Amino acid sequence: MPTHAGTPLIEARGLNRVYRRPRTSLTKPGAAVHALRDVSLTIGRGERYGIVGESGSGKSTLLRLLCALDRPTSGTIAFDGQEITGRPERSLRFLRENLQIVFQDPMSSLDPRMRVRDLVAEPLVALGLPVGDRVAELLDEVGLPAAAADRYPHQFSGGQRQRIAIARALAPRPKVLVADEPVSALDVSVRGQILNLLADLVDELGLTLVFVSHDLSVVRHVCETVAVMSRGEIVETGPVDEVWAAPAHPYTRTLLQAVPTLEGLL
Repeated sequence: MPTHAGTPLIEARGLNRVYRRPRTSLTKPGAAVHALRDVSLTIGRGERYGIVGESGSGKSTLLRLLCALDRPTSGTIAFDGQEITGRPERSLRFLRENLQIVFQDPMSSLDPRMRVRDLVAEPLVALGLPVGDRVAELLDEVGLPAAAADRYPHQFSGGQRQRIAIARALAPRPKVLVADEPVSALDVSVRGQILNLLADLVDELGLTLVFVSHDLSVVRHVCETVAVMSRGEIVETGPVDEVWAAPAHPYTRTLLQAVPTLEGLL
């Protein structure tokens, strides 16, 4: 297993995120909801880092903060040595080029009115980068034929649409690929294929992977480090095989007992 000590790419320190519920009184503010409580983590360059937890654990909120899609109430985040907390969008081009996201449901993340060629090229166009033969290269990398470029998302299966979403995310040659529950909307029969594809691409392209899931068995397949979240806090972190074999926190043990496994399908 590679060592990532001394080469942090993403660093988060003391993250808190508090939301306010809608007012129920003219004289009192809405109740505070603590989505994150004092969360800190370090993701090394080239590391495969999994974040796992049930719905409501805070993992999606943490992901949005790490991707600068939301701002923490307090705490700091640095990407490749540059502080991103609170920066205006116009100064985050370096982050948008170097960090790309694969979302949970490809059907909702891909514009149904656009052909695959335009969908995959869209990040390049938005960032002012050359397109050239990049779309054909990316389709080949994710195992789709060149003819797919002329078709629309609805003409593909769920697994194929997620391959398109992965190709789109890889278009600007990012350093970090963030996968947000990338197989939970797929049939069980194709989940293993997509997980294997992600693992192969991360290795071949030398990417850092941040993988979010509710299923520790899925995280175990593609990640080397895992952070377990519950009620807005990281309750356990460490090498994924060690956490799997000897979970230290009661919540992790409950998670392992409750979730289905992909063993035998991968």
